[in-house]
Amino acid sequence: MSSWFENVEGAAPIEIFLLNKLHKEDTFPQKIDLGIGAYRDNNAKPWVLPVVRKAEKLIANDDSLNHEYLPILGMEDFSDLATRMVLGEDSLPLKEGRVISAQSLSGTGALRVLADFLRLCFQADTVYISSPSWPNHQLLFKHANYTNVNSYRYWNAQTKSLDLNGMLEDLEKAKKGSVVILHACAHNPTGVDPTEEQWKQIADTIERKQLFTLFDCAYQGFASGDLDKDAYSIRYFISRGMELAVAQSFAKNFGLYNERIGNLLFVVKDKKHLPNIRAQLSTIVRANYSNPPAHGARIVKTVLSNPELNAEWRENIKTMSSRIIQMRAALRAKLEELGAPGDWSHITNQIGMFSYTGLNENQCKHLVEKYHIYLTKSGRISCCGVNSSNIDYLAKAITETVKSIN
Repeated sequence: MSSWFENVEGAAPIEIFLLNKLHKEDTFPQKIDLGIGAYRDNNAKPWVLPVVRKAEKLIANDDSLNHEYLPILGMEDFSDLATRMVLGEDSLPLKEGRVISAQSLSGTGALRVLADFLRLCFQADTVYISSPSWPNHQLLFKHANYTNVNSYRYWNAQTKSLDLNGMLEDLEKAKKGSVVILHACAHNPTGVDPTEEQWKQIADTIERKQLFTLFDCAYQGFASGDLDKDAYSIRYFISRGMELAVAQSFAKNFGLYNERIGNLLFVVKDKKHLPNIRAQLSTIVRANYSNPPAHGARIVKTVLSNPELNAEWRENIKTMSSRIIQMRAALRAKLEELGAPGDWSHITNQIGMFSYTGLNENQCKHLVEKYHIYLTKSGRISCCGVNSSNIDYLAKAITETVKSIN
């Protein structure tokens, strides 16, 4: 044998990171990055939330802190605060002690631990993921050894809206015990969220078919600027007495992308199950990464536990969500002003960081190659990459592309 590694096969580059690399290397002065899944201010710069700066200074000046290991399931105070944030202060399961939570390595880590738990403890082998969805959903569950990684229809390309009938039809076909991943708000990549009435129909189907719900909650507060509004879907399912799991991320709403801070939780019908759940979660975490890091958890804990900082943070997320909403409206207006073919109302009907523009792969390729506008081949754009300096160039480029490229 010449090498142990001679049979290792290559893999395609991850599109979003490749786009980011190409954008950075591009010297064209009007280049635009519409791929990045991170907030940018109106000057296309990363924004550290002012309240995060304040929290970090408080932490740095606290001589009582050290760098000892956290418990396996992380910082309990942080998890309690994170859980209350998503379930609400008046949550009945919280009052009745029917919730268990644990710090995780952002939303990705929460999803992987939950996937492993459901595979091990429920013998779950089938998961249903929206089509389209965040690409990592598929990857996570495949690597967690799920036999059937299926999709349910979500995006209607003709109407550029939710394909509710297709979604419900696909969930009707799911076998009992299948896991269903739902985006709590600001669906990635489409930006299309169900209405309250549609959430009711989705819950009806999941409950009747005896499917297990896993909510991916990556954008609470970041979508609408209202923490309670963005948690509606999760709280509604719980109000019906449904057991479920939630994976939370604080990358977007705190801007803590590289701190990898997240939270996972289960809501159960009977608290007698919690000790066993805790034991299994501990075993899974121990086998994967032993315990999570402290810095991001300390930041979130400091902000959420301090009324003054909490109020300031809520203003910070309104700043981010409002700018995105404004850029959506401005882009739609520019496209309509320039006479871009088609109906562009979906740009403002959608919510959150991402928009599914409806541009096809050829049009996206044209935008990259001719205009140096970097976006995924699916036509998904990050609205954070749109600002007052590049919106005219962007709208003209899209208009020309739609008119000339099929």
